[in-house]
Order: sequence, then C-alpha cells, then structure tokens
Amino acid sequence: MPLPRPGGRPRPPLRPHPRPRSRARLRLPVALATAGLLAAGCANPSVGSDRDDPTEPVTLTFWHGWSNAGEVKAIDDSIARFEKIHPNITVKAVGNVSDDTMNQALRAGGSDAPDVVSSFTTNNVGQYCSSGMWADLDPFMKKTGVVKEKVFPKTLLDYTRYRGRQCALPLLADAYGLYYNEDAFKKAGITRPPHTMSELKRDAAKLTRRTKDGDYQQVGFMPNFRFYQNSPDRLFAQWGPRYFDRNGKAQLAKDPSTREFFTTQRDLINAQGGYRATEKFRTTFGDEMSAQNAFLRQKVAMHMDGEWRGLMLKEAKAPFKWGVAPMPVPDDQADTYGRGYLTGTIAGIAHSSRHQNAAWELVKFLTVDTDQVVAFANAIHNVPSTNAALTSPKLDADPDFRTFLDIARNRHSTALPPSNNGDMYVLSLQDFAYAEEAGKVPDLDAGLRGLDAGIDADNLQSEN
Repeated sequence: MPLPRPGGRPRPPLRPHPRPRSRARLRLPVALATAGLLAAGCANPSVGSDRDDPTEPVTLTFWHGWSNAGEVKAIDDSIARFEKIHPNITVKAVGNVSDDTMNQALRAGGSDAPDVVSSFTTNNVGQYCSSGMWADLDPFMKKTGVVKEKVFPKTLLDYTRYRGRQCALPLLADAYGLYYNEDAFKKAGITRPPHTMSELKRDAAKLTRRTKDGDYQQVGFMPNFRFYQNSPDRLFAQWGPRYFDRNGKAQLAKDPSTREFFTTQRDLINAQGGYRATEKFRTTFGDEMSAQNAFLRQKVAMHMDGEWRGLMLKEAKAPFKWGVAPMPVPDDQADTYGRGYLTGTIAGIAHSSRHQNAAWELVKFLTVDTDQVVAFANAIHNVPSTNAALTSPKLDADPDFRTFLDIARNRHSTALPPSNNGDMYVLSLQDFAYAEEAGKVPDLDAGLRGLDAGIDADNLQSEN
C-alpha cells in the first residue's frame, strides 16, 4: 500500500492499514459482551428483509480507518464506482476512525452511528460477532446468492466469523513474507533465501557483521519480538499452531510446536550474539515507517514484513538490490514452505443500522465484486481477498507483490483464531514472549502452562 495508514498491529505504531498495527492493543470493553449490548442486538435483528428497500433513495454512512491521501482517494474511487451502479444510494464516507470510536458509536446507536463499518484488525471479530454489534451477514448472502465458501479463501473466512456467526467479510488482506538484501547475500556467498529455520539460523550468522570493536554493523535477521512486525503470533504462524482445542481451552503448553518455536527463536538470537547485544542494537533502529527503517538502512539483511513494504522500498529508492520470499518453516515441516501469516481489513454492517439491505449492497460490492476488489488492491498495494481476484489478470504484475499472492493462496498459511475477548490472548502471548526471550522464564514448560491458565481465566471472565 502506498503509505501507512492508521492502525495496525502495536498493529503498533498506527499506520495506514493492516500493517504496523501489529500490536495495536485495541481492547473492547468487557461491556460488549454484557446482556445490555446483547439485548440491543436482539432489539435490532439482522433479518435483512423487512427493514428497508435497497432500491429506494437512501444515504449510508461508511466508517473506515484509512487516512493517507492516496488510500482515501482509493476509497472515494470505490464509492464512486458503487454509486454509479446504485444511483439511488449515496455513501457518506468518514475516514480515520479507530475501533474504539466506532465501538462507542455502535453501543450508543442512534442517527449518528454508521451503517457500514470496517476495521484494520481481525482480533476483535469474536467480540463483534458474539455481542451482536456487527450484524450476521449469512441471511444477506443467502438472499442474494453469495456462496461465501466459493468466493473467499478458507483462512480469510475463518478470521471473519466466530462460532458459526459470519458478522464480517474480508476487505483485502495482508500476507507476511521475508524481505532480504540480495547484495548482502551475494557478498556472503548465499545463493537463495532460506527455506527452513536451520537455514535461517545459518544464513543469519553469515550475514551478521561487526566492527573490530565488536559493535554491530548489521544483523542477519533480528529475531527479537519487539522489532517492527516481529510480533510472536506472526512468527509462530510458520509452525501452523492451534491456540485452542475444540472446547475453546488454550493448549499452547500441550502443543510441541510451541516449545520448538521459542527454542528456535532463542537459537536465532544466540547465533547472532545473544539477547542483550541484539536488543541493544535494536534500540538504535529508526522508526519502521521512516527513512531510518533498519532494513532500508541495511542494519538488518533479512526481516519479516507485509506486501506493502515493497512499494515503500521502491518509493524510497533503496540503495541495494532486494528480494522477497516466503518466511522459512520448521525443518520437520519443509513441505509447507510457502506458507505465511495472514490478516487483513474487514467490513460489516452495524447492528443498529436502519438501512441494512442497502448497507449489504455496499458491503457486497466492496468485498465480493472481483473488478472492485482488484482495483482497490492495486490502488493501495494490498493482497486481494477473493479467490477470483487472487487469480485475476488485472492484478499488479509486480513479481515481488505476486510472492505475497502465492502466500495468501497457500493452503498452509494461517491466521489468528477469533476469541470472545478479542486480542487478549494475543497480548498474553506477547507479554510471555517478551519475558521468555529476556531470560525471565526459568522453566518454559511451567511458564506455558501458566500462560494457558491465564488465557482460560480471561476467556471465562469475558463469558460471565
């Protein structure tokens, strides 16, 4: 995407779209799951039939989080295309809206609340669906003949529904891969990007350079969890983890891949000088979205990032040759190479909207119409979110961008599972990971059991 937008993962330094929101710790108040909101949802059932006539003149309010000029233009262009097809529907777009602001308006309801809503984070889908704050879209799809299983990749469908309730649909996606400095590779005698974690460790050590005084000039791969997009849940995706069992109980301690993940990360750190030294070097890096970005400044030779980074590197005229590949996978899962972490923007209908049928026409256009999805993806350099759009000949032909399309299509790629308390389990994993990499978890197995217990306790509290 052109330039970062607000929100993200800190989805962390808020940036323009699903990107550095990486750890965006957006927590919806527990009140979302209270009886009061549920009652409000029941008072405004999402029937999608008797509420309004979508052929009558109507004005819809659409709230979104984009704020960058180029991205706002892409939204406005999308709306113009929609209004041309539906001349009776006028769309009033309101940008740069945070999840917190949107949630407050939806709880309050009334004429000032939006009709169509979107979010840069999938972490809150469980709350949106279970509380009824976002309308169930299945009745609308059934009524208009949209077969969601045929339209959307399974992984993207999974992160837009919760316990059978489809309260959102994918509105473009983000895929994560490995950016690498081809000039540094050539100098180190490395002929291709690493495919497995053991290769990543070997190459990272070869690419790490220090001065005679021992100061870092470059690390091969900065594995520390606080580095830019290195949120542990994204790196962990290469193992294809299952966070919960079928009863919704946390099972990180029971899954052997969890221990392997933390052990591998520790080995990567030690191969490049240890946690204290690499963490000290990390604090010298510039802001992720600035010209002082550590990869752009060649302080790191490889790093994990999303599809939008390629466009930013080109706009910054990176002074070295770079390439993109899937992130490496565990050695015992070499056949899954090509997978990656997926997330994205989502769209839905507000439970309080009095124009839900008209709102569905807009949501359907933005998320299902192939030409629209492709045009929007090309405009903001995001991964399209439908099967048809992913294979469209009209998509950006940039080979680096197409690497992320392959990651999005890979059947082994994974996304975070929705939870009824939003991203609290992700934040718990992050906090644990920060302590573990710093050597503050003396017994990993006991620590993981405690992590599971804490996640289960949080989930239980949210349900009560």
